[in-house]
Amino acid sequence: MSKGGRACVLGSGAWGTALAKVLAEKNEEVWIWGRNAEVATQINEHRENKRYLAGAILPASLRATTDMTEALRGAELVLFVPPSHAMREVCKLAAPFIPEGAPIVSATKGIENETLMFMDQVMEDELPKHARQRMAFLSGPSFAKELSAHLPTAVVIAAHDAKICDHVMRAFHTPYLRTYASEDVIGVECGGAMKNVIAIAAGVLDGMGLGYNTRAALITRGLAETARLSIARGGTPLTLAGLAGMGDLVLTCTGELSRNRTVGVELGRGKKLPEVLASLGHVAEGVKTAKSAYDLSKKLAVDMPITSEVHAVLYEDKSTQQAVIDLMARELGPEFDLPKTRMHH
Repeated sequence: MSKGGRACVLGSGAWGTALAKVLAEKNEEVWIWGRNAEVATQINEHRENKRYLAGAILPASLRATTDMTEALRGAELVLFVPPSHAMREVCKLAAPFIPEGAPIVSATKGIENETLMFMDQVMEDELPKHARQRMAFLSGPSFAKELSAHLPTAVVIAAHDAKICDHVMRAFHTPYLRTYASEDVIGVECGGAMKNVIAIAAGVLDGMGLGYNTRAALITRGLAETARLSIARGGTPLTLAGLAGMGDLVLTCTGELSRNRTVGVELGRGKKLPEVLASLGHVAEGVKTAKSAYDLSKKLAVDMPITSEVHAVLYEDKSTQQAVIDLMARELGPEFDLPKTRMHH
């Protein structure tokens, strides 16, 4: 994207708005598309997304619209940031209007419930064939609120094509946002989706008051099962030692700003899921992803005990106390039991 080029961000939630702000501060023109007309009006008239990113003053070069054709017209970079459950529909709506040649970036993390597809697969399914080589995936430890306040942040950009990767890295790089390259789309997508599930578990432990030993054990073992899932799908284990794996996991499991962790904390204090979700007001991706990840672990025969317990607490009304007891009582075995890499077709 040239300096002063035009970018389009699809999704006007907290993360979409924060990334649109980064691009708008670098470029002359950024359009952000969302369904919520009230949010669009706020952005255009008050330079703020009060609903999702209150307090962040948005540059005048950032414009919001609910009209997809207007948002995508002449875009030299297209960034998808809808909630994961809306990704397919947003891709369908956008597909006819994406300018040919524009790099396509996703910053959404999750696994679709019905199909058990990660976001890269959903996008390949719905966007034109020529789009695949231009896709890149942004992931890593990044709270929207902190990024929008220019606190130093590092993310990873994964792409199948090195040129696209380099282009997207430069498009997002600023003095406060550092970008790293990866070829492992599978691993980066896996780390981004799974950390939300593990963060719910971490929150549960905090809500129960179980201490730092427990949290450290959970984060580390959560990373182990994320790596097992990634390897079963053809990913590279080393990716998960990086920003999209360990980095994002630590942030989401320990950060007070994490919505997924907050869901866990409330469950750990004895509240029921519907009550917790009603009080949240934003999407907590991990709740939906826990279902997909559990189903996928069964389909691929990958051992994911923490994911199984989170699923049982969320969807089978299992008590958090019993889930912890069951995790601790499992059969003893080696710390690293990673399978030989199987190619995913």
